[in-house]
Amino acid sequence: MIEIENITKRYGDNTVVDTVSMTVEPHTITVIVGTSGSGKTTLMRMINRLVEPSEGMIRIDGADNRSIPGYELRRHIGYAIQGHGLFPHRTVGENIATVPTLLGWDKKRIAAKVEELLTLFQLDPSAFGPRYPHELSGGQQQRVGVARALAAEPNILLMDEPFGALDPVIRAKAQDDLLAIQKHFGTTIVLVTHDMEEAFHLADKIAVMDKGRIVQCAAPEEMLVNPATDFVETLIGTEERPFRLLSIGTAGDAAEAGEAQGEPIAASLSQREALSSLLWSGREALPVVGSDGAPLGRVTLAGLARRAARPQ
Repeated sequence: MIEIENITKRYGDNTVVDTVSMTVEPHTITVIVGTSGSGKTTLMRMINRLVEPSEGMIRIDGADNRSIPGYELRRHIGYAIQGHGLFPHRTVGENIATVPTLLGWDKKRIAAKVEELLTLFQLDPSAFGPRYPHELSGGQQQRVGVARALAAEPNILLMDEPFGALDPVIRAKAQDDLLAIQKHFGTTIVLVTHDMEEAFHLADKIAVMDKGRIVQCAAPEEMLVNPATDFVETLIGTEERPFRLLSIGTAGDAAEAGEAQGEPIAASLSQREALSSLLWSGREALPVVGSDGAPLGRVTLAGLARRAARPQ
């Protein structure tokens, strides 16, 4: 658990983060959003003390993060940034092994962790381990950057605009990879982005910052239905709210009893994707199937329309 209590950061007369308090629950993804200059990156960087606060306290699992030397704290908190930050003169395997090596892991354990992470990110260890960063695509570099941040098995992973430089197709895949990896390891993730689509896709909780303050911190559904301020409502996008609601749930969640004709929809797809399939096929209903291909029911236009409506 990360407890942020009345954290403030000033640079001279400029207050970048202003009396912020919030709690990040274990094994969840919290996304911090806001316009440029709102303080979101500074707030996140105070968790691993890349930035020292002017006032306030941050506790990690009950302990003040200032009770541990900064360099040691950062070795136990993963950190991934836009542009990957890979060491160009080190191989992929050596990049991933950076922090475990600093922590004194034995070579056998390091090699096993590098192989495990490359396999999890669908990069063949024998093919990609010996390569250098310039030999990888942008999406592959991003996966290696996240793998390196996870190599020392941190309980916490901080991510600063990690997918901002990727094209839309690779970005969507990277986001799905992150969700799968987070589920696999149970890592607590704090991610900064300016992309609301990304926030709603990834977050268990979204914290909206404006002028150094958190103006709302809530689950995506709560924020969509009850935005706390006009700024939050504008950031969400009024016209987008029904579609963002549908993007949160899966087709499996929306499955109704009954049968339907047409190309089946995977239960893991979002309800927004299910709506798209229904509209494109011109059908009122389509079957839903599980990962094993077994039928789970059907999704209907009428059912999705009810789910997209603002709760009364």
